[in-house]
Amino acid sequence: MENEKHDDSSPRGIIEACIRNQENGPDSPKAKPSGSHSCLSNPRMPSRWHKFFKMWKRSSIKRLPTFPPLAVPRISRRKSRSVRENVATGFCHFKSSWKNFSLSDLKNATNNFSEENLIGKGGYAEVYKGCLPDGQLVAVKRLNKGTAEEQETSFLCEIGTIAHVDHPNTARMVGYGVEGGTYLVLELSSQGSLGSFLRGSRDKLDWAARYKIIFGIANGLLYLHENCQRRIIHRDIKADNILLTEDFVPQICDFGLAKWLPKEWTHHNVGKFEGTFGYFAPEYFMHGIVDEKTDVFSFGVLLLEIITGRRALDDSQQSLVLWAKPLLDKHDVKGLIDPVLGDKYNPKEMQHVILTAGLCVEQNPLMRPRMNQVMVLLRTDGSYNKKCLRRTYSEELMDAAEYNSTKCLHDLKQLKLRNSVSEDNIKTP
Repeated sequence: MENEKHDDSSPRGIIEACIRNQENGPDSPKAKPSGSHSCLSNPRMPSRWHKFFKMWKRSSIKRLPTFPPLAVPRISRRKSRSVRENVATGFCHFKSSWKNFSLSDLKNATNNFSEENLIGKGGYAEVYKGCLPDGQLVAVKRLNKGTAEEQETSFLCEIGTIAHVDHPNTARMVGYGVEGGTYLVLELSSQGSLGSFLRGSRDKLDWAARYKIIFGIANGLLYLHENCQRRIIHRDIKADNILLTEDFVPQICDFGLAKWLPKEWTHHNVGKFEGTFGYFAPEYFMHGIVDEKTDVFSFGVLLLEIITGRRALDDSQQSLVLWAKPLLDKHDVKGLIDPVLGDKYNPKEMQHVILTAGLCVEQNPLMRPRMNQVMVLLRTDGSYNKKCLRRTYSEELMDAAEYNSTKCLHDLKQLKLRNSVSEDNIKTP
């Protein structure tokens, strides 16, 4: 934790840098010269972020376990100050487009958070469909579960994650609210979420749309795992957390459970079990192990939902994975495909998707592909170039098992050799 407090490239470091600039305003004896840049260069910033900073300072750093300590090199005091100023300036400039919504704004947008506008639920939040006065549709995430401290912690962790995420297949944040609770406001199209389609009018999802959604989600996860500024494990990939644009471009949303992993770490162990039943990877459910393969398993469950039209857990709480496994093993395409699709699908694309789904939901994480390999599996033209990736926890286990087995065989050979020599010596008169 102490290392990360001084790491200005971490989400906590970024927000704390803004706080320091907020405290070192023009009336402060520590204020910078007029020529220097700061968060206060925008005259609207103090009023827009006042409540946000106040809530942040009220939240103890010890209550933010989501961000693991980062191994950062020691840098000089002068260089550290320079980095802090640059990061703080960039953060405030980037976030200047976020709007601070009042509680009345959000109530008007969501019809007082009516049940009809509820489009998703999570462990600590509910998501409502809303419409702003200018006609823009939004998804309003209201953090209303758990204690006030847990709500604030979840809010700040998600803000810190979203600050680094920028991709066509991830949801764009419009603003936030801190009056009467904590709220996140995201862009939303009239299509809503993937979950609303799978539970409702699946006939609107033809195969072309489903394949486009599958490919987009995979691309978004690849970005989070490998190409984002920070290595992010989402931990809650599911149909309700995939928003769809007008032309069915998927956008991954809800980063409330996301974990940051330093490059040097192969995995992270969590003590608190969170997420959505039906999407849990076995190693996460049993041992609290989080790495890229955790998201890969959830993605595999989501693929099965898109292919079959079934939910991850049906009304009788039967697992979709357990239902689909025998059909996947027999490669029973007809038995897997959503009856709504009929024969209206591309056989080659369907074959690739079914193969990918089967590999992603393997119980053993060693057998699951990584997201760059998923992209290869999904493409039917073979045009994706592989690249060298960081090692995952499951690969570390595989290497350790291989080393131990090799060493064991070597020791057995040596033991047999010694026994053979000993027997020869005994037989020699």
